[in-house]
Amino acid sequence: MPKKIPMRQCVGCREMKPKKELIRVVRSPEGAVSLDFRGKLPGRGAYVCPDPACLAKARKSRGLERAFDAALPAQVWDDLEAQMKGGDQNG
Repeated sequence: MPKKIPMRQCVGCREMKPKKELIRVVRSPEGAVSLDFRGKLPGRGAYVCPDPACLAKARKSRGLERAFDAALPAQVWDDLEAQMKGGDQNG
């Protein structure tokens, strides 16, 4: 019997995709928001495609803010875009 592939919805394009193809955006218990390329950081997670255009769509539709039940300052969005363009900086 084939193993079930976990699916998650991108908050930008709203498409269901395999979890491994998406980048997890996590809000830590302290309230800091960052990209989680490995999917292991503690906190509330939301998923976005590894495409800056999808992050822009999520910003326009306020998808991450709805997922986290909190407003995100503009600096957080800029940091997320920089992290996405930079790739996996945490190893």
